[in-house]
Amino acid sequence: MKIRTVIVDDESLGRERMRQLLQGEPEIEIAGECGDGRAAVEMIRDLVPDLVFLDVQMPELDGFGVLAALGPEPLPVVVFVTAHDQFALRAFEVHAIDYLLKPFDRERFRKALDRALNEVRNRAGGGLDQRLTALLKEIKPAAKPVDRLAVKTGDRVLLIKVAELDWIKAADNYVELHRGRETHLLRETLNALEARLPAEDFVRISRSVIVNRERVRELKPLFSGEYTVTLENGTELGLSRGYRDALTRLGLG
Repeated sequence: MKIRTVIVDDESLGRERMRQLLQGEPEIEIAGECGDGRAAVEMIRDLVPDLVFLDVQMPELDGFGVLAALGPEPLPVVVFVTAHDQFALRAFEVHAIDYLLKPFDRERFRKALDRALNEVRNRAGGGLDQRLTALLKEIKPAAKPVDRLAVKTGDRVLLIKVAELDWIKAADNYVELHRGRETHLLRETLNALEARLPAEDFVRISRSVIVNRERVRELKPLFSGEYTVTLENGTELGLSRGYRDALTRLGLG
C-alpha cells in the first residue's frame, strides 16, 4: 500500500527539491503539495494523507498554526522542515518528532524519511497526536482567541463581536457570519477562522458549518448518525456523522 504524502513549503524551490527526493521512493505516493498554511489545512482535511513534510516558517499561518487549525482530528505523521532556532530543535527531539533543518543533505533526508515510514507502518492509537499536541503547547503557546472580527462593508469597517454570532458557514475563500438577521462576508477560510475562535464557545458540526453553542436550542437525531441542530432563532443546520464528537460539546453524549 502506498503512503500518501503531502508537501507543504512556501518556497517553490523547496517543494521541487522535496518532490525530487521523494519521487524515487517506491512506497511514497505524492498526493498533493501547497505553498501556504491555509491551503495546507484544507488539503490535509481533504486528502487525509499518511505523511506530511511541513514547513514551519510560512506567512500568515505557519506550520504550528496548521496543526492548531486541524485541532483534535487524527493527524498524519509529520516531518517538520525548519530553519528554526535551537530551542525549537531541542523541543522536536524531546517529543520524538523528526525535523529537517534547512539546508539539509540527502543523507539527513534519508534518516528522516526512514523514521517517518516506520512511524506510519507501526502507527497505533493517538501516540503521535499526543506528542504533536505537547510539542505545539511547548514551542508555540496558543494565541488568545479573538473577541471581534473586522468586516469591510463598502468604505466602512464593521467590528462584529464574536459572542454575538449565531453560526458561521464556509463560502469558498470567504465565510458567512450570521448574526440575527444579518449576514456578513469575511475573507477568510473556515478552518483558519476556527483556529482563532474561542474553542469553548464555537463548535464545528460539519465540514462547512460552525455554531455558537449558546445559540443551540435543540438536537434532533436523524438516520445514519446525523442530527438536525436547531438554533434559538429557528435556523436548522445539519450535524454530520463525521463530527459526532461535537455532540459532547453541545451537551449530548
